[in-house]
Amino acid sequence: MIVLAATPIGNLGDASRRLVETLSNATVVAAEDTRTAIHLMRALGIENRPRLIALHEHNERAKAAEVVELARDEDVVVLTDAGMPAISDPGFPLVEAAAAAGVTVTALPGPSAVLMALAVSGLPTDRFSFEGFPTRKAGERRRLFASLAGEQRTMVFFESPHRLADTLTDMAAGFGADRRAVVCRELTKLYEEVRRGSVTELAEWAAEGVKGEICIVVEASSGSGDDVSLEDGVRLVLERVAAGSRMKEAAAAVADATGLSKRDLYEGALAAR
Repeated sequence: MIVLAATPIGNLGDASRRLVETLSNATVVAAEDTRTAIHLMRALGIENRPRLIALHEHNERAKAAEVVELARDEDVVVLTDAGMPAISDPGFPLVEAAAAAGVTVTALPGPSAVLMALAVSGLPTDRFSFEGFPTRKAGERRRLFASLAGEQRTMVFFESPHRLADTLTDMAAGFGADRRAVVCRELTKLYEEVRRGSVTELAEWAAEGVKGEICIVVEASSGSGDDVSLEDGVRLVLERVAAGSRMKEAAAAVADATGLSKRDLYEGALAAR
């Protein structure tokens, strides 16, 4: 079978007993970075030296069939550098291929930055969505947040520290300046920090420079349309038009996302052109 093994996201003490036992007996390990896998096993006092296969974002689709065939005859343990494989990390193409081939997939549960950030955020946890890393392109990122402005669930994002301020600024435009959010930095590590505020306040803080691994948790929309002003909505319509959408389609999409009036958005965009 294929065994997706969660690894510590920062604190080595979070390695589970099952992870240590599994790696101690593994014959094949498919790792995002084989050097990191070796370092982890040494740090955990594991003397076993299994066969190591590199399985990362650049080769995982090409390697998936080979690993699946190996897993027909022996267990293949899958590791990423931190957290659960396949969750914003390599692993999904392998699981997809294994499912199609009828090969069993299981997981060793463990540390998760997504769940930890959600749990400590202080925002509602009963319903949430994980949105991964926002696109690096500013225009696409703003359109993404506009499309999520009406999301009725708490949202969790990953982001790199050097893009954090820009992303929070774009969130202020897409979600509304006062939308509550939480930035979780260096979770489980020595300099762990959880900072709460509006997306605007957090953008101002992040502009001074932030280091480390970042999760952003954003509160759900109230559903009233008050989170995004008509002026912001019109700007989002015009951005969609500039990207190639028809005016009516852009107005309808922004209206669905924000709760604003489609007619007001359409007429406002016409007047602003």
